[in-house]
Amino acid sequence: MAVRSIVISGDPVLHSPAASVENFDDDLRVLVQDMYETMDAAPGVGLAAPQVGAPLRLFTYSYVDDDDRSWRGVAINPELWITPVPAGEADEDEDVEGCLSYPGERFPLLRSASAILRAVDQDQQPFEIDAEGWLARIFQHEYDHLDGTLYVDRLEHFYAKIATKVTRKRGWGIPGLSWVPGVDNLEN
Repeated sequence: MAVRSIVISGDPVLHSPAASVENFDDDLRVLVQDMYETMDAAPGVGLAAPQVGAPLRLFTYSYVDDDDRSWRGVAINPELWITPVPAGEADEDEDVEGCLSYPGERFPLLRSASAILRAVDQDQQPFEIDAEGWLARIFQHEYDHLDGTLYVDRLEHFYAKIATKVTRKRGWGIPGLSWVPGVDNLEN
């Protein structure tokens, strides 16, 4: 198992819909294990396969909620149902989100307060999770990656302008850029 490079915004794999997983084989098991290692090393609470250059519909997640319940798993070929996003503006303290493919930056973004995730695990066993709060946010964020959407694509105009400037200043927005957790220090 290995920590993989995380692709930075601008690479086509991040901006295109991912393909369904069809082969549940040893290659998939290695990818999932590498994604866990990469997510933990970053550190992150979720990681979608496109973020490590694999254009497949799967993501890993790892989060401990306010009740100290640990949520850790892989969602393969997921479906996600969400409640409507609340009206208004994102709170700059409560709604701040980041992304390992847009490292070191965080912006406020409104998300649905609850979501239902349906998927299969790497043994093709179906599962369903009714998520609230940050877990629902994590699922929405990672699911967006599978459709070729980054959270910065959803920002309100004011923050989108700032994100565009950051992209330009850091030289992102082009194919082929990546970083390696534990080697590169882009999250700070």
